[in-house]
Amino acid sequence: MINFDFRSPTRILFGKGMESRIAEILQGYGLTNVLLVYGAGSIKANGLYDKVISLLDGAKICHPELSGVTPNPDRSFSAKGIVLARKENVQAIIAIGGGSVIDVAKSIGVGVYYDGDAFDFNLHKAKPNKTLPVGVILTISASGSECSNSCVISDVATGKKSGFNDDLVRPLFAIENPEITYSVNAYQTAAGIADIMMHSLERSLMSRGRTSFPTNGL
Repeated sequence: MINFDFRSPTRILFGKGMESRIAEILQGYGLTNVLLVYGAGSIKANGLYDKVISLLDGAKICHPELSGVTPNPDRSFSAKGIVLARKENVQAIIAIGGGSVIDVAKSIGVGVYYDGDAFDFNLHKAKPNKTLPVGVILTISASGSECSNSCVISDVATGKKSGFNDDLVRPLFAIENPEITYSVNAYQTAAGIADIMMHSLERSLMSRGRTSFPTNGL
């Protein structure tokens, strides 16, 4: 494995042990208070959570937490995160997880500076004009959200899943250590492969003028 540090414009830090640089990276951006957003607990089972917390505590970086992100996250969860981010006056949001976690972080980031419902962006009723920066520690391959300008959120009450695209929501940086994905089960790995193929085909067909294909904002 060859480690590298690349900007796309998202800064991508790839390689073994790169998550160990999280405190250093945040300090480099002058960040001392960040909101951690993550899922149902797999990062605690594989030890990633304890490692990140230890590093942040050691660097005296405050880190209020929002846990429990589920696949196809509901708008109410993003709203909860916006309230917490404002209350804690955080400077940035760190998403530890895959696409759903990252999209929640993006939604919170733009929602903090918006007086209305952040889902307005997904309904294309409004456009964001400012965001908290988002950093990512990726735990699964294939999400693509760690480098994209899209944010997809669901409305469970209506069954609507919608996305919007804006360069404001591109993450500031993404840490990608392939070893973190070793604990992902075979089914989720296969689902990730299918996801990579479908998103690649969408973009290929769209670039050839096949604009009738739905993209759900991706």
